[in-house]
Amino acid sequence: MEAVFETPLKTLDVAAALFAPLQKKLDELRENGLYRTFYEFSHISEHPGHTAHGCRVVQVWSGNDYFGLGQHPDLIKAQIESTQLHGTSSGGSRNIGGTSVSHAELEKRIAAWHGKDRALVFSSGYAANFETLSTLIAAIPDMVVFSDRNNHRSLIEGIARTGCTKHVFPHNDFEALDRMLAGYERERPKLIVFESVYSMDGDVAPLSAFFDLAEKHGALTFLDETHAIGLMGPTGAGLAEELNDHRATFVQGVFSKALGTLGGYVAGPDSAIDYVRSHAPGFIFSSTMPQAVLDATLTGLDIVQRGDDLRRGVMDNVIRLKNALRKAGLRFLDGGTHIVPVIVPGGERVHRVSRRLLDEFGIYVAPVTYPSVPKGTERFRVTIAPFRTPEQIEAFVSTLQLCLEQE
Repeated sequence: MEAVFETPLKTLDVAAALFAPLQKKLDELRENGLYRTFYEFSHISEHPGHTAHGCRVVQVWSGNDYFGLGQHPDLIKAQIESTQLHGTSSGGSRNIGGTSVSHAELEKRIAAWHGKDRALVFSSGYAANFETLSTLIAAIPDMVVFSDRNNHRSLIEGIARTGCTKHVFPHNDFEALDRMLAGYERERPKLIVFESVYSMDGDVAPLSAFFDLAEKHGALTFLDETHAIGLMGPTGAGLAEELNDHRATFVQGVFSKALGTLGGYVAGPDSAIDYVRSHAPGFIFSSTMPQAVLDATLTGLDIVQRGDDLRRGVMDNVIRLKNALRKAGLRFLDGGTHIVPVIVPGGERVHRVSRRLLDEFGIYVAPVTYPSVPKGTERFRVTIAPFRTPEQIEAFVSTLQLCLEQE
């Protein structure tokens, strides 16, 4: 019996020694106001934009469900009916019985939406970016990548995985990018990676200028439309559609923002997307999403594609919110999009204000701190759904102003 317990105890000692530095780093995060707290919520389908927190109902002002479609009755109905027909699981990865007719229909519609040959659905936007970039860059010898400084972590990690030659250009600086591209012969394979709308600042890329440079220097382009999908363009296909400039080689998007469900995708040339489908390990060796999620997504896509009223509703409320913030004298970044970052410098301070808004006023707005944003530029990343009333907007801003003035 003694021999049975001896090894686990030694293992525990080893683990304690190895994990002690990790605990120290976690303690440092707490001391610096950078420790991330996950509040437990239960969203309420009958009241979009509201969630249950303990025994209370609170308003959510920082979500990514931009239209509130996550609580839309048509999406809920589609997912329930599909679950009753097909069950709760996909049954496996895409190549082991996990490809449903809904996967195939959604990929065809996504490809047509962006005017590309083919599309591929992933379980998340992060997976779509990481798997596509890491697989394609590794497959093309001598590829040089040019990445915007503010790109999302999924893009950064997908590029870094390959060990390729890369250059990080200043955010949205197409003149600096032009100089970097000019350092290589036109025949050298090149890829420019950037986003259309940046999540933390809410600003937009000089899309057409980047495409012009790609043509000038013979480069491919990878456009992440995560935060523009649904919100921009006559049918919500993103900034490229809004500008009627469809020269991106690849377009990436997600379903978890404006479409109200889960998952991500990439669309592009047939052979390249087929290569990713056949070689990306995170695609091949992962169970795919249940058919019910895809059916709800197809319903969300229908709503978004004819959703001019939703897009107008969001932008009308964004104007109301920005006017109220200006009137209250609160500092925010105006990137011209639906994302409104309210600057609250100081990691501990932004956490304290967030906690007070939740505890005393029933308002949840997530604090954004380093490393998501540079130190000293901590913020609330405020988003506003089309169903918010002018009275709710005024009350939110006046409450935020009160909390900030008393800090």
